Amino acid sequence: MAISSAVGMELQDPKMNGALPADALGYRQEREGFLPSHPPAPGRKPIEFMDFEGKTSFGMSVFNLSNAIMGSGILGLAYAMAHTGVLFFLALLLCIAFLSSYSIHLLLTCAGVVGIRAYEQLGQRALGPAGKVVVAAVICLHNVGAMSSYLFIIKSELPLVIGTFLDMDSEGGWFLKGNLLIIIVSVLIILPLALMRHLGYLGYTSGLSLTCMLFFLISVIYKKFQLGCPVGLNETEVESKNPTALPIQGLNRSCEAHMFTVDSQMFYTVPIMAFAFVCHPEVLPIYTELCRPSKHRMQAVANVSIGAMFCMYGLTATFGYLTFYNSVEAEMLHMYSQQDLLILCVRLAVLLAVTLTVPVVLFPIRRALQQLFFPSRDFSWPRHVAIALILLVLVNVLVICVPTIRDIFGVIGSTSAPSLIFILPSIFYLRIVPTEVEPLYSWPKIQALCFGLLGVLFMAISLGFMFANWATVRSPVSGH
Repeated sequence: MAISSAVGMELQDPKMNGALPADALGYRQEREGFLPSHPPAPGRKPIEFMDFEGKTSFGMSVFNLSNAIMGSGILGLAYAMAHTGVLFFLALLLCIAFLSSYSIHLLLTCAGVVGIRAYEQLGQRALGPAGKVVVAAVICLHNVGAMSSYLFIIKSELPLVIGTFLDMDSEGGWFLKGNLLIIIVSVLIILPLALMRHLGYLGYTSGLSLTCMLFFLISVIYKKFQLGCPVGLNETEVESKNPTALPIQGLNRSCEAHMFTVDSQMFYTVPIMAFAFVCHPEVLPIYTELCRPSKHRMQAVANVSIGAMFCMYGLTATFGYLTFYNSVEAEMLHMYSQQDLLILCVRLAVLLAVTLTVPVVLFPIRRALQQLFFPSRDFSWPRHVAIALILLVLVNVLVICVPTIRDIFGVIGSTSAPSLIFILPSIFYLRIVPTEVEPLYSWPKIQALCFGLLGVLFMAISLGFMFANWATVRSPVSGH
């Protein structure tokens, strides 16, 4: 599939005698600038879901989208490289980056055809009212799962970091209780940010979040050259922690990097890597608030964000793997000395980055609920605040009271992620782009069809390995 050309391609204007159909005319308008294909009736609200004219700069939009892409799974990328090999991992990551960019291209093309910048409205246009409900449900389930995973990290890691800084046992005080800490963090940090009216305002906190992860990357690179080859010592430490662990087959525990590796764990890591660039629920909200919005400008935002995250993912995985080689664990930070002051600061920075990502993930959920239940209502502060409060209370209750919620959202993530990346954008493209612009058997639509089928394949593989993992031994790989 010629993805690299498809990412930047433009559909050709239909050569027809006479007037263009309405959808084709709307597409031509998109090429000239983002315009609605049908003007609103007098006294009616425009079909676009926009509260104001976009004022968010290109750079802030890149920060927000990059923050939406970057998930907690970055901590497990070195483990994934250990079970795929350096070259195979980087090649696979590059392919996934291109696929994600192509997927966003499909979304933006559909938005340009019909003059809509709301994911849920695209679902309604493509599949009717049921499509709107399905899209809203998928976005809500996927992002609630992501929020839950981030709060789980805060719940488990923050007490350990505070306890290490204060040299206290985890049972030493109320400020070391994970359940209480996530409530405090939610009220003092996440809720005020989630109450922002526009997503563009979070560009500064997204920039801070990315700075924290850049500090994490720099520390990983520094530790590689400081530690040399700690494999022998680390292997003993790992085995003492988990003496009943099964030996990892097919791995040579030495300071030797493998370019290509095939083992049983590879089949768990590859599907997880396929979802490394999930940001699609945030794309259209960011597009709505982008200053001087156009398809080309938003595609540039997406390409810069995906490219930056590809570099961060690749460097983190490479230097993490070259530090511990095949002894690396799924949570890479656990491999370092827990008394190391630099690593403590890194863990704190990662926690801050995860915390600042939650409000960005919450925005598409609120937008989906507003589109579903209040599609024609003007902005309302009470409704805006109420939705944020309800969502945060719900996620906190889930994280505190349902220990197995990660397994539940693991299944949801295995179905929602391929739907958001592969299946829904391809369906939108096939259904929305008019046949007068692109015939059904044209190469772009054949590409979109193959792209959707690839998503179905990824979904089947992810669910299959997840259920097989539950039936045998739990896989150590986790994260968004």
